[in-house]
Amino acid sequence: MLNLHHLRLFRAVAVEGTLTGAARRLNLSQSALSTQIRTLEETLGHDLFERRGRGLILTEAGRIALDHAEAIFRTAEDLTATLKDVGRSRRALRVGALATLSRNFQIQFLEPVIGRPDVELVLSSGSQAELLRGLEALSLDVVLTNLPPARDSASPWLVHRLAEQPVSLIGTRERVGSRRRPLAELMQTEPLILPAANTALRASFDALTTRLGISPVIAAEADDMAMLRLLTRRDAGLAVIPPIVVRDELDSGVLTEAAALDGLHETFLAVTLARRFPNGLLTEVLRTHVGA
Repeated sequence: MLNLHHLRLFRAVAVEGTLTGAARRLNLSQSALSTQIRTLEETLGHDLFERRGRGLILTEAGRIALDHAEAIFRTAEDLTATLKDVGRSRRALRVGALATLSRNFQIQFLEPVIGRPDVELVLSSGSQAELLRGLEALSLDVVLTNLPPARDSASPWLVHRLAEQPVSLIGTRERVGSRRRPLAELMQTEPLILPAANTALRASFDALTTRLGISPVIAAEADDMAMLRLLTRRDAGLAVIPPIVVRDELDSGVLTEAAALDGLHETFLAVTLARRFPNGLLTEVLRTHVGA
């Protein structure tokens, strides 16, 4: 029979890379830990490590064992987290969002559960890498982003396309004026507020200016939608931005749309993990947006 205690010790050694470090972390003697690892190897019938200098490197069998160990412990953590919520009058939905993502879009995503007396929303923001680590550790139920995570045959991510928002040139009424001007004229004569160079939206915009033979005057660049919004309100120039980001300002008349950028879109995604015990609240919200 496979001993899960031995498997947990094996995972600690694999992560630390040395018996000494793992023993210190587990508060065990190095000899006791070594004995437990040998017992696991005998049970599985394969060596799990090979020594390289002072460190331990996983063998091919060790890498396979670690993949299965991670899956086993994720399932156990998932079960614990899910069953802890059983019987509670309020259920929690833990949402992580890319720090630069539109707040208006986040609110739109959460609209189905905002204000419900049986729901507690736990919201956090951070970098893509931080959020995906939280998702894999089951401390988050979903990650909202506009950056597709890298995926391959071994990737655990499920990527749901939530919306594809159009993009426009948007500015103050004073800057846009009352006369409707051609797109090329706006891009040649007005300073522009652009998404950062490492974004998909900026790459699409740069391709558009190349096709039109235009060299725009760049007033500012930012990777944060909230900063693009503030710079536009302060009349730093015309922003290349999805109207949803500045929906409140458009509705109130503080800002206005100068021109639509046909063919440019911002894609919003929800990233989840395949779970044996999925959060029912998340299932409800995703069904609302993507018919899942």
